[in-house]
Amino acid sequence: MGFRLANIRRTSYTANQASSKVVDVPKGYIAVYIGEKVKRFVIPISYLNQPLFQVLLNQAEEEFGYDHPMGGLTIPCSEDIFLDITSHLHRS
Repeated sequence: MGFRLANIRRTSYTANQASSKVVDVPKGYIAVYIGEKVKRFVIPISYLNQPLFQVLLNQAEEEFGYDHPMGGLTIPCSEDIFLDITSHLHRS
């Protein structure tokens, strides 16, 4: 049995696709890139202030600094961990 997170959108993009296409992100949301397969998620900006999400942002800063390979915020964690954290944030 699966579950759906209403506030998160997921799409897959290669580096070339991400840099060559303008992809709509609704007001109040931000696109982030996650995992080894580099999947793009659109999440609410409010997640950025949450302590659990701050841990992910600190990992991104340590690994990439301000030079993110996808041109957007790249978070170095597995998709499963990201989905766990965002589903917890969605419930709160």
